[in-house]
Amino acid sequence: MNFRRYIAGLLMLISALGAMAQPRAATDTGKIFSLDDLEEIVFRNHPIVKQAALLSEAAKANVLQSSGYFDPAIKASFGRKLFGNTEYYNNWNSELKVPLYVAGADLKVGYDRSVGTYTNPETRTPLSGLTGVGLTIPLGQGLLIDERRSTLQQAKVMVNYAEAEKVKQINSVWYAAAKDYWAWYYAYREYLLLREGVTLAEKRFEAVRRQTLIGDKPPIDSVEASITVQERQIQLAKSTISLQNSALILSNHLWNAEGIPLELPPNAVPQPVNNNITLPENALLENLLGQAEQQHPELLKLRAKNAQLDIDRRYRQEMLKPKINVSGSLLSTRRDFNSYVPDYYDFNWSNYKVGIEFAFPLFLRKERGKLREVKIKQQQLNYDLQQYGREISNNIRSSYNDLNAYRSQLVVQVQSINNQQTLLTGELQKFDLGESTLFLINSRESKLIDMKIKRESMVAGYQKTLAELYYKAGTTQTATGQ
Repeated sequence: MNFRRYIAGLLMLISALGAMAQPRAATDTGKIFSLDDLEEIVFRNHPIVKQAALLSEAAKANVLQSSGYFDPAIKASFGRKLFGNTEYYNNWNSELKVPLYVAGADLKVGYDRSVGTYTNPETRTPLSGLTGVGLTIPLGQGLLIDERRSTLQQAKVMVNYAEAEKVKQINSVWYAAAKDYWAWYYAYREYLLLREGVTLAEKRFEAVRRQTLIGDKPPIDSVEASITVQERQIQLAKSTISLQNSALILSNHLWNAEGIPLELPPNAVPQPVNNNITLPENALLENLLGQAEQQHPELLKLRAKNAQLDIDRRYRQEMLKPKINVSGSLLSTRRDFNSYVPDYYDFNWSNYKVGIEFAFPLFLRKERGKLREVKIKQQQLNYDLQQYGREISNNIRSSYNDLNAYRSQLVVQVQSINNQQTLLTGELQKFDLGESTLFLINSRESKLIDMKIKRESMVAGYQKTLAELYYKAGTTQTATGQ
């Protein structure tokens, strides 16, 4: 009798310790934090997404800067020397220069007035000064394309490059967020299953304890039941930490509109996922392959770089031509259109100023070397385009194959779970009839819990692979509800 009291007291102590060691369960009435909710927060408030938007703005600012080469410019200078009642010189020079995009020409409108006793006769003008309207046109080097047009065209091309880089960064952010979301989903589902396992073990321990007290079960069964409780409590404690850590990692992607980091609410739970996962249709695969071929950020960046090199190549070819610049201006003493000016002092073909400039390197080694370098870079880029295109296509197909494998494994896993549940139910019935042992029940129940956890791991893996499929296709589109 004293032995039975001792066993009863021991079992009560084990039960109390088990209750104290049980982690506090999260509420089952938590608010669902879906993948759509995460998507809305990430694309609206994530700092890297906002930073990526600045890439396009920076590229457009560079276009504006390059457009400055075609800004009209006004310059003027004045100088006067008066000594000993003698005006040595009185010079005023002003010019409006308007760069023209066509033919690399410059339109010039100027007014010069150079008078005085010691003024250079070459630049001396009448007292009223001279007005000139003329053009400077490159007939050789710079006629088709020059440095300023090349710079502007390359800057415009780099806007496309920046847009592709922006999409790439946003895709990377969303892919990382989606993976962390499904890692949180798995941690939460694992926690629920392990918590359910602890609850079942505790109930069985309590039932065995009562049966032991009345002599229907041997005390060793109670010890074994208590060991099962403790083992599952240890697993649950580890799972609780994993759930907390996965929630913290997911919180890295949560920001409000003011740029203040957010945390997942304690009662937040991931969205439920149907076990009957269907594989995306082949039409989706073909659509993603076609979309990746045309719009994948990496390919767009390479094409933009190729377009930039093509502009540089045309400019370097232009540099092989001799430099021949022709300038001419019509001159007049007219300063306005209200006063009378004699015909022979007005704008006509008798009053002009012309000039020509010629230069040509004899060996062109610098120009030929630079052109050859640009052509080599283009060849390298074309090889990159071929290789990247093939890798992207195969990566998309690989992810699609992984999805198919996950779907097939999930079908088998669900069937295995049903079969294991049938085995456990039968073992419980046999245990009630005294034809089975507690060890077999705990073993089958633990096996069932492990199989359910593996199923959730497959579900999370499937969803991660689905996000990977879109990421490898170069798009941020999500596929929720799978």
